Amino acid sequence: MKKLETNDWLILNSIIYNIYTMDNFDQMRETLLDELKTVMDFDSADFYLASSEPGHILDNPVTLNCKSDMCQTYEELDYSRGIMLGGKTIIYRETDIISDDVRVETDYYKRVYKPNNWHYSLQMIIAKHKKFLGVITFYRSVGKENFHYDDIFILDILKDHLAYRLEQQQKMRADDDGTEKVTIMEAVEKYELTKREHTILQMLMSGKENTVICEELMISGNTLKKHILNIYRKLDVKNRVQLFKLVKEKE
Repeated sequence: MKKLETNDWLILNSIIYNIYTMDNFDQMRETLLDELKTVMDFDSADFYLASSEPGHILDNPVTLNCKSDMCQTYEELDYSRGIMLGGKTIIYRETDIISDDVRVETDYYKRVYKPNNWHYSLQMIIAKHKKFLGVITFYRSVGKENFHYDDIFILDILKDHLAYRLEQQQKMRADDDGTEKVTIMEAVEKYELTKREHTILQMLMSGKENTVICEELMISGNTLKKHILNIYRKLDVKNRVQLFKLVKEKE
């Protein structure tokens, strides 16, 4: 295992500080790749986020010394997508999942690696709460040695910090554009609502007032309040405004 020098730790501390404090998210990602080059040996890198667009996996790339328009190629050819969507943070060398003799014959290698004069790669899949958030891939040019476990050790130090920041960024995007809303049925299944909570959620989303809900369900105001608080607790929201930001009004 690599023994980090004092200067290495200072750089890693700077990276972690920037992960949490840089307001410009894309600038934070660019700075991350730049600073990592001082403690890791790689020639190129790309940092993709999980896409919110239907039918796509990757979006919004930040790159270092490589093209930024390879998203579709990755999605069509990358044989590691099953790992990517597994809901776990994992750091691995590509040669850990496929032998070198086999990978150089794949379309993915021929269309992505060969034109860029890359041979080896190290990938960091970032996830939190079983949700894929993004992926960083580091590349080494032909003629260089494969990545070592020392490199994995460095990324392992950063993984939880990055997962936290990416999750917060994804929540901000959801608040801004509403793309992460779930349907009522999805909310029922995902957050394990009871049948009565399901009914009340439907009525809340249809805009019915509490008094009307109480009359139709023949329950007291206090009973309704308890059900609503349980729904808020399960969905991790604090009020009806946040509820409407999370759940679609129509299926």
